[in-house]
Amino acid sequence: MMAKSLPKPLRKQREVLYLPVTGHSAVLGTAGSGKTTLALYRAAYLSTADMPHSGRTLLLTFNQALVTYLNHLKPFELHNVVIETYHKFARGYLNSRGKMSFNSICDPDLRRTLIARAVANVTQRYEKSKFFDRPLAFFLDEIGWILSHGIETEEQYVAVERVGRVGTTLARKLRSVMFEILKEYLALRTQQGKLYDWDDIAYHVRQEYLQDDRARRYRHIIIDEGQDFSPEMIRSLASAIPDDGSLTFFGDVAQQIYGQRTSWRFAGLTVPQTWEFKENYRNTKQVARLGLAISKMPYYEGIADMVEPTSPRADGPLPTIAECDTRAKQIEVALRVAKESGKTKSVALLFKDREQERLISSGLPNYATKLHRDMNSWNDGPGIYYGTYHSAKGLEFDLVILPFLEKENLPDSEYVESHGEEDALTHDGRLLYVAVTRARTDLLLLYTGELTPLLPAKPSLYVRVSP
Repeated sequence: MMAKSLPKPLRKQREVLYLPVTGHSAVLGTAGSGKTTLALYRAAYLSTADMPHSGRTLLLTFNQALVTYLNHLKPFELHNVVIETYHKFARGYLNSRGKMSFNSICDPDLRRTLIARAVANVTQRYEKSKFFDRPLAFFLDEIGWILSHGIETEEQYVAVERVGRVGTTLARKLRSVMFEILKEYLALRTQQGKLYDWDDIAYHVRQEYLQDDRARRYRHIIIDEGQDFSPEMIRSLASAIPDDGSLTFFGDVAQQIYGQRTSWRFAGLTVPQTWEFKENYRNTKQVARLGLAISKMPYYEGIADMVEPTSPRADGPLPTIAECDTRAKQIEVALRVAKESGKTKSVALLFKDREQERLISSGLPNYATKLHRDMNSWNDGPGIYYGTYHSAKGLEFDLVILPFLEKENLPDSEYVESHGEEDALTHDGRLLYVAVTRARTDLLLLYTGELTPLLPAKPSLYVRVSP
């Protein structure tokens, strides 16, 4: 029934495939444990026409590159399964309710401008305070946190336990001021004719479902990479299924890179039992060992729902680490290795952000594939892919090349300034974990000067070479 490119479910995967067909289920797994593959099998099982539980099924994930990959894997006969990003689903639903007018979502650049203006406006109402001198990124993040958690009143915000912020605290007595900034931003946004932004669109979806007495479009919903869904996103999806439907959550908190330390448990799902996938089927022992060592770094301590993987059976080379004299040398090495290896392997060049991606992308051949939100096709087999750590979520490649791993680049200095060093280490450490665990067999790490403290220092994890 399923495509040949999908491996067959193994061991506990087979049990999870047949989880209850009503209610909520949660599956937690380590990187490489086959969660995404099983999400497709689960969708096939729930949508099978000749089964009593059969129904239209929605498989959601966070980034478009993974949606494109999943649609590539999805067999044609799974016509009763829709795969898309959460935000595409949200826009479509609000449009069906007559609540999505043209250009009604505030884009990130305008949001940044309006929040800066809101901070300035509220500052004028108070005596001089260091609170207002914090970097703009602090206010952007805090407003995003409030909205993505569905907090509606100042009283709720003052009372709630602020999970996730470690390095830069926000005293409860300042929360009323922060909430005033939020209200000012929302007022300014309304004046611009923007009904939503990407942080609060899930709240509005849930509110619409509370009033929507129509038959639900989907009987079953599956969330892949669920650790990156906000609590309000998950709540809205729980509202989107009928009483005889199901919601299945697949996630790995070690790979949570959107938001900070927010557990799916905050969404209020009713999960009788959580299932854990500890088998790593993707990485070699050597790559998996590095990933595990990263997950044991101090900045990962205290994270709930961590699943420690068992060692894979497949053997391979140690991750290669190369100190280059200059960044230009890093670029030269990355391009040379990518071009040579791309003839016989799938190769991914991954970066912290698009700005660093542009330093190398101009030197790549025309056939190289960019991982981005508008991609609509996927090519199997050897070749070169490039993009940010974020864009590679859920994907895997034979060889992964990670340049610019010097201390001055990771953790990000602007993130340290706005969120504090501990939060920055946690945030960028998770990004690096995601990037490293995309590699099936080969991993090349490049840096200039001093190596990032986000990587474990243990020499036996690597082989060092001189480029």
